[in-house]
Amino acid sequence: MQVHADRVSVDGPHGTLLPSTSFTVSSGEFALVHGDPGTGLTAFGLALAGRLRPTTGRITLDGSPDAAALRRQVAVVDAPGVSEPEEALALRVVVGEELALAGRQADRESVLRWLAEHDVAAYADTRFENVAPATRTRLLCALAASRRDVRMLVLDRPDRHTSDVDNWSMLAQEHAERGLAVVVLTATVPHSALPCPSARIGAHEQPPPQRCTPEGTDAAEPVVEEETVEPQETTEGEKL
Repeated sequence: MQVHADRVSVDGPHGTLLPSTSFTVSSGEFALVHGDPGTGLTAFGLALAGRLRPTTGRITLDGSPDAAALRRQVAVVDAPGVSEPEEALALRVVVGEELALAGRQADRESVLRWLAEHDVAAYADTRFENVAPATRTRLLCALAASRRDVRMLVLDRPDRHTSDVDNWSMLAQEHAERGLAVVVLTATVPHSALPCPSARIGAHEQPPPQRCTPEGTDAAEPVVEEETVEPQETTEGEKL
């Protein structure tokens, strides 16, 4: 898959949220997008995922402006005020909600088994706000990547939780090595501390993403660790 943003901008009620930006990422690639702290970065992530209609420009998936296909195949991970879990919930509740969203078994036994498989069973009842940043990002990415049709992850500002760039950048690259397209939005990390050249909000000429699989490699199938079930219909408040 390839997602291309062509001179995309988004206006809000009080002015420009996202200045005109162009960007391209494909399966098996890891890309950084750097911008100022605030809603502009999240707006760009939501536009890439077909969740926010641009004011100008367009987002295409494999050359087609198909917002419905983008919504199926692109997951926005941990976006503030959008897809970030409720901080007061226990970890097991957050995982259960995410498993249900992925159309997988989400009963207590299945949740506890998933937590054990990911080495966090001891923290099942820990409030999500108290989960270590590295663990938070690892689990949310794993849950999003397990959704049936997801082929791309947009991780929204993991640097707001930790200054440990190596942890979240290596995690993103691992998912790209599986064949997913992975975009990480960053705001607080200096450019000099980033692991590779980053695209910039408000720019049209961008450095190429980092390729993590051989050219032409097909996207990996999501890892299904147990039998899936048909997802229930979601309404307003559906996670991204």
